[in-house]
Amino acid sequence: MKVCQYSLRRAALAAFFFALTGCEEQSESVESTSSPAPNQAVASSNQVTPSKQGWITSYEQGQQEAKANNKLVLLDFTGSDWCGWCILLDREVFSKPAFKEYANKNLVLVELDFPKMKPVPDALKMQNIRLAQRYQVQGFPTIIVLNADGQVVAELGYMKGGPEAFIAVLEKLRQGNPAG
Repeated sequence: MKVCQYSLRRAALAAFFFALTGCEEQSESVESTSSPAPNQAVASSNQVTPSKQGWITSYEQGQQEAKANNKLVLLDFTGSDWCGWCILLDREVFSKPAFKEYANKNLVLVELDFPKMKPVPDALKMQNIRLAQRYQVQGFPTIIVLNADGQVVAELGYMKGGPEAFIAVLEKLRQGNPAG
């Protein structure tokens, strides 16, 4: 598996300190006004446009949709604007009609992006960092496949062979066979 190495610890620490500072400022504004500032942050994170069409950015929404439609969840931990292998995976697999058609029928696609240039709302940034820690992501791209109950069924990365190879692995997972 080819991955771009990126220090998630550094990102997590930076986000922690940023969130800590942000929480102090936010709690002051919440005390002085009656507007629901925390809810506004969550709502705005759900409106973020992923870098790939047909994908969502909300993990919870993805889990709910998968459970309702008995689909697999494909979590794409990516550095969409800097990671060469991530960009290659998108170009060779995710953007191809064959993959999009398969995904529409069988997958819920969730993009968990760690861009360097593109701004990301704080709530979404924190969600992505928490999930990267939860799934022990060590580099990019990392693809975590979950079943409809939220259990990990596979961890994937970039692989040669275009959408056909990727779909073949996903289909084995969907049928209940191990990846490989």
